[in-house]
Formats: sequence, structure tokens, C-alpha cells
Amino acid sequence: MRLHDLRPAEGSRKRPKRVGRGIGSGHGKTATRGHKGQKARSGGGVRPGFEGGQMPLYRRIPKRGFTNIFKKEFAVVNVEDLNVFEDNTRVTPELLLEKGIIKKVKDGVKVLGDGELTKKLEVVAHAFSKSALSKIEAAGGKAEVI
Repeated sequence: MRLHDLRPAEGSRKRPKRVGRGIGSGHGKTATRGHKGQKARSGGGVRPGFEGGQMPLYRRIPKRGFTNIFKKEFAVVNVEDLNVFEDNTRVTPELLLEKGIIKKVKDGVKVLGDGELTKKLEVVAHAFSKSALSKIEAAGGKAEVI
């Protein structure tokens, strides 16, 4: 079997219902919407979550917690991810972005201590965990907080 021989299984692809295409189709005139009413009108219908005037579920359920508007969201890097760099490299957030280790800087970069570090690096970041600091210094490197 080759790529050009691939076909959907028999009966797995159903043709869409074509409504409003004349009386002979069986789906003409009202186009399966019935007569009058909110759902028969153009642009008609109810919004998602509307329960016909009954108090909707999202309002019946009690509220919990709060959102801290001052929360800092860090881009996280583990020390084992830093082994891709050569010895004595100054690792900055820009360099991490360039290498694709992080996708976005967000509110800063935090280095965590998961894994082992085998290279001697000068790491520049916005925050470090205690274990990350000890592992960077144990490898002979330096950690600098921006």
C-alpha cells in the first residue's frame, strides 16, 4: 500500500445535509427549522449557557478563591537544560530564547534545580531556586540575578 492508495473506510464519511435547496430535496422551504419561533429566525437562538430563564448553572454554583493580579509568571528552565551550552558561556534570557529552551520570557526566567549540571556557566536570570544555585556553584559557575 502506498500513500496514494489511502482512502477513508466505506461509510465513514457522511455527506453533509444540504438544506434549503428546494421542495424536492425534502429539506426545502423552512430548511429543517420548523415554523416561526426564536430558533427559526436568522441570527436567532440563545447564547451558550442559557437555560430558558432558569438560573443558569454558572450562576448557581458558589464562587471560590480569587485571582492574584500581582502574580509573577516565570519561564522555567531546569539546570539540566543548560548542558547544551559550552563551558564559560554567559547564559542570558535572550540566549535561552535563541536556543529554543524557552518560548517566551513572560515576567522573567527562573532556573530550577532538576537534573545535573556538568558545564561551568555564568547564568543570568530573574530568579533561582536554592538547589539550582548550589548546583551551578558546585559546577564552578556563577549565578547572577537580574
